[in-house]
Amino acid sequence: MKLGAFSISLSVKDLAASKAFYEKMGFSVFGGDMKQNYLIMKNGNSLIGLFQGMFEGNILTFNPGWNENAENLADFDDIRKIQQTLTEEGVDTGEKIDSSSSGPASFTITDPDGNVILIDQHR
Repeated sequence: MKLGAFSISLSVKDLAASKAFYEKMGFSVFGGDMKQNYLIMKNGNSLIGLFQGMFEGNILTFNPGWNENAENLADFDDIRKIQQTLTEEGVDTGEKIDSSSSGPASFTITDPDGNVILIDQHR
């Protein structure tokens, strides 16, 4: 299963303070907008999303169709195929994505320890 780029999405209390902290660790802003209360920061191949007031808890995120530079991958598993495979494996994937659709879509799953995993296809 090709899940694409991996990042962790952190729910932060103070976006500016978190930005400054991760800059000290060598991360730089890669995307997002302070005015919209989120930033994507990058250090090498490592990605961290900082989100203020958007959700509770931290989320593991996979982006099918993208690499860690948000560049389109020629070869990837569409999110509908990923959801179907996980469903066949007995994983609760919530509301089903219309299999006749194409393009952007997302769904979440939860691992046995309660960690939320977002599968988020942007293309």
